[in-house]
Amino acid sequence: MTILNWARRLQKLPNAPVLRSVLLRLKGQEFLTPKGFCKYFGVFDGFDAARAWLPPNEGFHNPALAQGYQEHIRHVFAYDYPVMWWLQHAFRDGARTLLDIGGSYGVHYHAYGRYIEMPDDLIWEVVELPAMVAIGREFAARQKVTGLRFTGDIQEAGRRASIWLCSGTLQYLDEGRIDRWLRTSGARPSHILLNKLPIYDGSDFVTAQNIGCDCYAPVHVYNRAKFVREVEDLGYALKDEWKVHERSLWIPGHPECAIQAFSGLYFSRPVSTPLVEATH
Repeated sequence: MTILNWARRLQKLPNAPVLRSVLLRLKGQEFLTPKGFCKYFGVFDGFDAARAWLPPNEGFHNPALAQGYQEHIRHVFAYDYPVMWWLQHAFRDGARTLLDIGGSYGVHYHAYGRYIEMPDDLIWEVVELPAMVAIGREFAARQKVTGLRFTGDIQEAGRRASIWLCSGTLQYLDEGRIDRWLRTSGARPSHILLNKLPIYDGSDFVTAQNIGCDCYAPVHVYNRAKFVREVEDLGYALKDEWKVHERSLWIPGHPECAIQAFSGLYFSRPVSTPLVEATH
């Protein structure tokens, strides 16, 4: 029996609120164990509230989490193909600088390079946490890769890039909104590729995810219409959207927040579009 069916049955019981409270407490306890890996729990007003509820932990600063990205180097997934298609389009358009936000140790660069032709003069710059930057530089040196670079400064790197790529990372960042980075940095890349986004038709909120190794992270969930409008207000046009069926979201006790499939979005800015002044 599915969780939804259980919820419907509980609603018909006279003591359903008590039972739901017990079930939620048990689900919350399970979430904080290895059995809760990749699962979500709670609805919070912001990252601070989520962190206050979560036990102290390293989050994505734990170096052991980097080992889980090795699979992404060996092959690509269904949700990668729209990204590769639009990257190829951008390269043919003359784009030669790319900012990979949260790109681990260059997994997209290594994986995509096996399927699409990368320009010889392409500069692919990954912005990551210090621990991941160190791993990435070491790995790139072993592979004798010259076009792959690493940094921890998203603002400076963003101003250098004509393509912004963020795949499954944006929602984990405190300032998890592309439009705000664009405004504060003054950067205006010609192409913005966002993948594995938890967007839906409801209101914005924050939840928490068990990311493994006894680590947990707050997660932004976005209202689709608002998210798209904020980027379009900066002179961009939404050119493509696709479903990421490999990613979904279910929060115990909050069926209204369920997302059956995450999304990918591609925005582009016409060359003639004037830059919108940054606001601080």
